[in-house]
Amino acid sequence: MNERPLSPHLQVYRLPVTALLSITHRITGVALSIGVVFWVLFLMAVAQGETQYHLAQALLRSVPGRILLWLWLYALFFHLCHGVRHLIWDTVHGFERDTLRRHSYLEIAASIVLTLGLWLYTLGQD
Repeated sequence: MNERPLSPHLQVYRLPVTALLSITHRITGVALSIGVVFWVLFLMAVAQGETQYHLAQALLRSVPGRILLWLWLYALFFHLCHGVRHLIWDTVHGFERDTLRRHSYLEIAASIVLTLGLWLYTLGQD
């Protein structure tokens, strides 16, 4: 008996880049929502006084704090770039296969460039 995999089989099928970006857009939306909660907690610490502010500042300046902050900022830029892409789609443009792929890679590149640009800008601020 021939045991063929069901089509499309998970080991063979690859999601298109646009599908992966759509999933990532949703994940970054959740990450941004969680990050906003931490941002509000930071603002509350600022409002509560100098001791809580210094504690919050120490957490943000720690290595894990900086990594989480930069991941959150990347999620923000990625979400922004994907939102611009949706605005383009709202004008009924960019649905051709080659254009979809090109815009996908442009979206990824733009979010990385924006994050790196902000990082380079902040290097001079410390």
